[in-house]
Amino acid sequence: MLLKAVITGASGMIGSNLIKVLLKENFEVVAIVRPNSKKKDNIPKDKNVKIVECDLSNLNSLSFKLTNCDMFFHFGWSGTFGSTRDDVYRQLNNIQYTLDAVRLAKSIGCTSFVGAGSQAEYGFSDEKLSSNTSTNPVTGYGIAKYAAGKLSRILANELGIKHCWTRILSVYGPGDNENTMISSCIGSILNDKPFDTTKGDQLWDYIYSEDCARAFYLIAKNGINNQVYPIGSGKAIPLKEYIKTIKDSINPEFNIGFGNRDYSPNQVMHLCADISNLTEDTGFKPETNFKEGIKKTIEWVKIKDME
Repeated sequence: MLLKAVITGASGMIGSNLIKVLLKENFEVVAIVRPNSKKKDNIPKDKNVKIVECDLSNLNSLSFKLTNCDMFFHFGWSGTFGSTRDDVYRQLNNIQYTLDAVRLAKSIGCTSFVGAGSQAEYGFSDEKLSSNTSTNPVTGYGIAKYAAGKLSRILANELGIKHCWTRILSVYGPGDNENTMISSCIGSILNDKPFDTTKGDQLWDYIYSEDCARAFYLIAKNGINNQVYPIGSGKAIPLKEYIKTIKDSINPEFNIGFGNRDYSPNQVMHLCADISNLTEDTGFKPETNFKEGIKKTIEWVKIKDME
């Protein structure tokens, strides 16, 4: 009998890659997506994948429709880009949705719940980000992620279900949102349009989407109850080096507008995950370096643009 996993936000970059990981591990997958989701086609088509359309505000309605599940992954979140990150009422709702997800997980038999938090929970820090790093979120998004992690842990403990929270750094790969720096850079170079950016001195930690998805599976399988796991590659290099790698992979002659944009007032200048606990507890190690991952990402963008 196959094990069964449930994923909210399953059409996103990490969720859709997690489905691929779970299928390789002989899971059945219930993929929960928003009704009429434009990204539904990102979900792998497989006999062992069941797509369920349900708004985050209505997760409780699924408790009678799903049975005998084992793992629950919660990626679903409303308000992740631009001004919506500080829409306090929208972010408050996300906390409620996370608690609803924990209660749903318990009601359908799951023994493991993994929530997708964010590096935004830390605020500004010059040190490697670990589960012990001080947290001081400065955006509504970061505050809500932090609160969701803390409160869902309490609820999971009350219900007797294993709870692990992640804090994701920067992820790239096929399925990426077109508004990210990586996607914007790839699109500009492929279409020979100007790409202006900061000096690129920020030290950044990027992890390939398939690696990130695999980390989530290993956390659900082997992670320690009540633990927080930052997810990244564990290495940081200047942002300009990532951009140069993208340029050299598409058109080495392209002129990047370094320094043509100012740093934002709240610019994070150092972002690197300490994945030592993640590796020790779960066995996770990143497998795809940036040069390899960005080539796969570029090919995905090319195919997507032809559709």
